[in-house]
Amino acid sequence: MNKSEAKNRIEKLKSEINKYRYAYHVLDKSIIPDEALDSLKKELFDLEQTFPQFITSDSPTQRIGGEPLKQFKKIPHEAPMLSFNDAFSEQDMTDWFKRAENFLKKSADSNFYCELKIDGLAIELVYENGIFIQGSTRGDGIIGEDITQNLKTVESIPLKLLELPEIKKNARSLGLNPKSYNLNLEKLVIRGEVFMTLKDFKRINDETEKTGGKIFANPRNMAAGSVRQLNPKITASRKLDSFQYSIVSDIGQKNHAEEHLLLKAFGFKTNPNNAPANSLKEVFEFRNYWEIHKKSLKYEIDGVVIIFNDDNIYKQLGSVGKTPRGAIAYKFSPKEVTTILEDIKIQVGRTGALTPVAILKPVEVSGITITHATLHNYNQIKRLKLKIGDTVIVSRAGDVIPQITNVLKNLRTGKEKEFQMPKTCPIDGSKIIYDGVIQKCSNLNCGARLRENLHHFVSRSAFDIRGLGPKIMDRFLDEGLITDASDIFNLKEGDIRVLEKFGEKSAENIIKETAEKKLISLPKFLYSLGILHVGEETSLALAKEFSIFNFQFSNKKPRPSIKDIIEYFQNISLEKLQKIPDIGPQVSKSIYDWFHTERNIKLLEKLEKAGIQIEKPVILRTAKNLKLKNKTFVLTGSLKTISREEAKEKIRNLGGEISESVSNKTDYVVAGNKPGSKFKKAQKFGVKILNEKEFLNILK
Repeated sequence: MNKSEAKNRIEKLKSEINKYRYAYHVLDKSIIPDEALDSLKKELFDLEQTFPQFITSDSPTQRIGGEPLKQFKKIPHEAPMLSFNDAFSEQDMTDWFKRAENFLKKSADSNFYCELKIDGLAIELVYENGIFIQGSTRGDGIIGEDITQNLKTVESIPLKLLELPEIKKNARSLGLNPKSYNLNLEKLVIRGEVFMTLKDFKRINDETEKTGGKIFANPRNMAAGSVRQLNPKITASRKLDSFQYSIVSDIGQKNHAEEHLLLKAFGFKTNPNNAPANSLKEVFEFRNYWEIHKKSLKYEIDGVVIIFNDDNIYKQLGSVGKTPRGAIAYKFSPKEVTTILEDIKIQVGRTGALTPVAILKPVEVSGITITHATLHNYNQIKRLKLKIGDTVIVSRAGDVIPQITNVLKNLRTGKEKEFQMPKTCPIDGSKIIYDGVIQKCSNLNCGARLRENLHHFVSRSAFDIRGLGPKIMDRFLDEGLITDASDIFNLKEGDIRVLEKFGEKSAENIIKETAEKKLISLPKFLYSLGILHVGEETSLALAKEFSIFNFQFSNKKPRPSIKDIIEYFQNISLEKLQKIPDIGPQVSKSIYDWFHTERNIKLLEKLEKAGIQIEKPVILRTAKNLKLKNKTFVLTGSLKTISREEAKEKIRNLGGEISESVSNKTDYVVAGNKPGSKFKKAQKFGVKILNEKEFLNILK
């Protein structure tokens, strides 16, 4: 992305985020999912880090919250209530730590304090002479809303602090020395979070639904709405809860862990699940544990907050804009994110139904990286008014292919492209017909033929991708993960892991297997294409002819490219093809037509782009190495020490030929375990029969 594009994208992101943030913080409305908003904010933050010249004071990354509501008295905070930047990965966290070290210009102490990030509303509490006298919302971070009366209804917020002797006693029991702290301040400022438990959230929504009132989307919105009630009795009925996590006043605390102990000593409710961490590794373990176990909690969390534990380091780091450098929100893997729609492909299923599939800029959703999303049918594209190049919201619920749920049209640049369904089938060119809202290929055999071609492509004699059996290939085809053979090599682990019954290990194994099979011999490659009438022996003959041409008459490198293969077969005449041994008029016509069909050439180009490489062919052999020249072999039964494919390859490398049927021209029949009818035919024709040991001796 160049500077001009970055500036344009930043401006659009700022405008869009500000709109959503106003609705979220001021109006208590969520126009888009919180996780999608976080995703946009993260994109803006990353862009501003790359292009800092475009950071402006009105950027959402420099803001703290929305404007305070007009119906509440506005009061200033003792110190700005900063909000956190977000991290979504271990790399993001590592980058955050490195930025801190770069700012300090020295190695930073990797001692952190980890807190559960409650999905609630930040508050500030002020106590004078031990009495709660004022409570406020974050507001814009500088000025908040006076919600004192409402916060007094929250049972977990003390209206009066404990007496000094008891505070000292509690401090000692928590391992603190009371003499090290000023525990008798006239004014004490505390910060925390007010929230609603899942149980009370359900209770209130159920009651509200019966009376036809407003149903809240989530506990956070309900908590925010509750503390903003003008009538404190309504707030009291909501039974809000609260954890406190920070002491703004200086009472002699040296680190953040001490603050939590001191809060407990004063009589505040703190979260028992918060904990120190002595390294980023322990931070990752803390975050990952709670992502798995968050459902065991009575309230919602959307991540963890990580803070430099040492207060001196935290203060030295200061803030950038209106976010602290010394703390960050390490979010859980979102179920809804924003990304770019890079393309729309048409997948033809086993029934011939055409399904549009979204090709996405890789994005992490629910902890895995995905590149595909289902679009169901063309009506879905029209309903969303979707264009290629759009910024979209992608959602994943359960073990299903992610879906595009919304389009952020205000982020368009004008370069987006309309998508139109093809008028003919992309597989065989047949006319498209309608079956209700579904478009189908009019050729009833189309889908089945595509499936057979893909099964053939990964078979043992072709690419030999052993993790992709027929059932798995059919599943990938039906889910829209593959539209042709080239897509097999572009799959990501996340694309597979989202499918039901596909775990992390099975997805990893499939991706590893496909990566290992990108290098293939020319005969196997030609055979994999499924050209009509072209079997293994014909593929071998074509490969020999091409390799001799490429070696003797071309300046190409010894290892041919797919581009070289395309060029050769598009330029060879029918007459020349017919002169190749064992290739007659019908076979040569089939080969010629295949290499002069546009969709086949596009497939070859896509395979090359996917990283498929052809092995260096063996062109010249010495007479000593051709000991099986002019000898024909037939294999039957299973061999114990060598696979049939390996046996065939060794025979060919020694100049021998393979036949699929026994005749009086056959020189040897190699009989393994449980030989078939070929064994009896060999006896009938008097052909020499070799057992496995005898066959291996010949190969030596």
